[in-house]
Amino acid sequence: MRIEKFVSLIRERGFEGALISPGANFYYLTGLNLHEVGERLTLLVVNADGNYHLLAPSLYENTIGDFPVTFWRDGENPYHKLALILGELELSGGKLLVEDTMRADWLLNILRTGNRAFEPYPLSPVMRELRMRKDSNEIEAMEQAAKVADRVFEEVLSWDIPGMREKELALKIELRIRELSDGISFEPIVASGENAANPHHAPGDRRIRKGDIVILDYGAKVRGYCSDITRTIAVGQPDAKLVEVYDVVKEAQENAYRAVREGVKAREVDRAARETIAKAGYGEYFTHRTGHGLGLEIHEEPYISPEGEVTLEDGMTFTIEPGIYIPGLGGVRIEDDVLVDGGRGKRLTRARGELVVL
Repeated sequence: MRIEKFVSLIRERGFEGALISPGANFYYLTGLNLHEVGERLTLLVVNADGNYHLLAPSLYENTIGDFPVTFWRDGENPYHKLALILGELELSGGKLLVEDTMRADWLLNILRTGNRAFEPYPLSPVMRELRMRKDSNEIEAMEQAAKVADRVFEEVLSWDIPGMREKELALKIELRIRELSDGISFEPIVASGENAANPHHAPGDRRIRKGDIVILDYGAKVRGYCSDITRTIAVGQPDAKLVEVYDVVKEAQENAYRAVREGVKAREVDRAARETIAKAGYGEYFTHRTGHGLGLEIHEEPYISPEGEVTLEDGMTFTIEPGIYIPGLGGVRIEDDVLVDGGRGKRLTRARGELVVL
């Protein structure tokens, strides 16, 4: 069904077909959870007539099932087999959609192997039309992933955190997510003390100590779909300025959440958070967009940014995660996953939002 919708879109847009390498788009269209096996060529070929065929390394012979596929073995030239598939699907030139994240050497070899008549175009503008609005099965998976994130946060609050290294806590969070779900959606962020002033701090050897503000940012995967939550906690009584900052961020996040409505532009949600933070005098310390789309990828459309032109619709899912980061002092970020449902926002992550002091 998804491939049929995809074919209708590429035909409407005047494309001859598409070449799709493993990743989120590949999984969305096929349901096959394949990964790039190093340099081994793996491609889904689709034409505008609705025909499709997979080229895959023989390593996948026992996993693909009855999907139309041609396998190739080490020692064979996969590009020769690809040429045969292109011929069978009558793809000899014209406008061709290409997966944005395809390895450059694959694309160069495809173009060099008698396919110079192709005009490659990025796949993402077409795929986003399919993937931005989630169906009930996708939403259910994301709800389950969000529940895992919430549960892990409550468990973290019971751990003996003072004295832990950041990377030790990050690994413990990762292990617990893997025990409760299909895996992590990204490597957890643990940023303590002054390190919390870096939005994407890589957990290190710094030990968490009394008086620290600690940013925890992590997510789970269920059936390929992601959750992404951030909570900021205090270990002992934090600096009074950071308590004030926390209250501003919490208000900004709530205002942005209330701005979520079907029919509004994504930038309006961003503006609600940004204006709250600016009014409190911390505008220069809010250094990133308010949120990003969420689904099979941790970052996808729609982006909740000052330039966000996407009009929100029911079924869209994204994060709302304003933050304030003050060099030398620390920072605060609060993030929830949000679904547009019945014309309004609905939080998928529901872990407590007030400042927890351990």
